[in-house]
Amino acid sequence: MIVAAHERFVTGRPGGKRAVLKFVDLTGVDLSGRNLSDADLSASILDRAKLAVTNLERANLFGCDLRKADMRGARLVRADLRGACLQGANLTQADLTQADFRIGQIAIPHPSKGLSSATHESRHGQLDNAVLCGATFDGSQLNDASAYAADFTDCSLKGAKMTGANLKDAKMSGAILDGADVSGTNLEGADLSYAAMNGVDMGRARTSASTKLGGSIRAPSPEAMARAAGLLAQAQGNHAWCKTSGKEGRPANFDHQDMRPLGVQLRGLRLTALSAKAAIMVGMDLTGVHLQGANLEGADLRGAILRDADLRGARLAGANLTKADLRNCVIAPLPLGGSREAPGSLDHARVRYAQAQGSDLTGVILDGADVRGCDFTGACLTGASVHETDFQAAVGLDAARAA
Repeated sequence: MIVAAHERFVTGRPGGKRAVLKFVDLTGVDLSGRNLSDADLSASILDRAKLAVTNLERANLFGCDLRKADMRGARLVRADLRGACLQGANLTQADLTQADFRIGQIAIPHPSKGLSSATHESRHGQLDNAVLCGATFDGSQLNDASAYAADFTDCSLKGAKMTGANLKDAKMSGAILDGADVSGTNLEGADLSYAAMNGVDMGRARTSASTKLGGSIRAPSPEAMARAAGLLAQAQGNHAWCKTSGKEGRPANFDHQDMRPLGVQLRGLRLTALSAKAAIMVGMDLTGVHLQGANLEGADLRGAILRDADLRGARLAGANLTKADLRNCVIAPLPLGGSREAPGSLDHARVRYAQAQGSDLTGVILDGADVRGCDFTGACLTGASVHETDFQAAVGLDAARAA
């Protein structure tokens, strides 16, 4: 009744009332998919609670016990998790953007006198052994939090504050940490292989011989920065080649180049037939770009924004599109004249935790692609080739137009 009244409250319907459930024992409660945005659940026990896909945006979870809770796909944007315990919780693909895990002052009620004789103690956010694969922690406050042996594989931690945090033995392979503050962070034994760490000062973190950094991507080199102007000139020449039907300019070749110094400068450009094999394009904003027939095989496009992009006939075999924004993009066949056409190709690509809602994937080749956690809600998969593609861990297939 309280939750139903709260849902009326947040939607502005009559009879609504904000949920205030402080110091309540909700062990094992099932609130999956409910809307508890702005609710006050401070200091409550939610041990082993079912909160999958629950909306907890801006919710007050100060000091909550959320051990082993199922919070897969939950929305916790700007949630107050100071002093909360999430040991062993499953937050796979949860959105914790700007969530607050800092130290909190917790009131401990007296066994018989209750809160009138409460004692207080400081607790930091606890994520030890939590499963956080594909979750988003952009701009979150993890200062002094404990996440010992937590699984941050393929997470986005852009701009996160992690000063003094304990991430000893954490799994962070493939994570995007661009701009994160790791001053004093314990990363001893952590696996940061293939992590993107532009703007991360590892010299201020605590590391050890067992810290794995193989394949990680740091800030663009001075040489890459110096090449940026020339790369932009090539892109503009490609755009002119498209606009003048080949009379001016020519298709650009960015094979093996670090494109990150270009930032947002490729947005909306017409880059048909571009070649960017094995290029580094992590986190780039490519909104609305035209990449018909482009060769992006093996490119690193983790966290890239390709929303509304035209990728008809593009070759993305083996590309890494983990956490990429593919909403409303088109990766359908490209007409070549007559009855010929070139299909879009994502065979053996990594499309983990990507946002592909509303995308047109008609006839796309997805053979052997890793699509775990990819959201296909509203996507068109008619005629797609999906040999050896495991959709078991994909999202939104029930709301997609099936292959």
